[in-house]
Amino acid sequence: MNNNLIVIAYAVYLPVVILLTLYVAHTLFKNSKVFMLQIFRGNAEIALSTNKLFEVGFYLLNVGFALMIMQIYAKLTSKQEIFEVLSVKIGGYSIYLGVMLFLNLFLFFRGKKAAKANQSSMG
Repeated sequence: MNNNLIVIAYAVYLPVVILLTLYVAHTLFKNSKVFMLQIFRGNAEIALSTNKLFEVGFYLLNVGFALMIMQIYAKLTSKQEIFEVLSVKIGGYSIYLGVMLFLNLFLFFRGKKAAKANQSSMG
């Protein structure tokens, strides 16, 4: 029964972390276009291309990390243990994803600030 419970845990874990990653990435990169356009002074082609590259990198890092931490070491003997293990796994991944979100926002604001400083020194 232990193997069946682990497979059930994986079957819940993977869709949840992938959907979380998709949601966060979609929200972040849909809204970051404004920052990219400002950073690249309205050059939409470069701004959108750079934004898309950041998005792909975000997916690779986060899905890769989710897969890396997927292994469950506990000997699961009940459905309650599945919930407890998944709460730690998904909760930890959610915290990691939040940190990655804020890191990206920090980089966008830093880029915006640098672009503004560069623009004022040129103007």
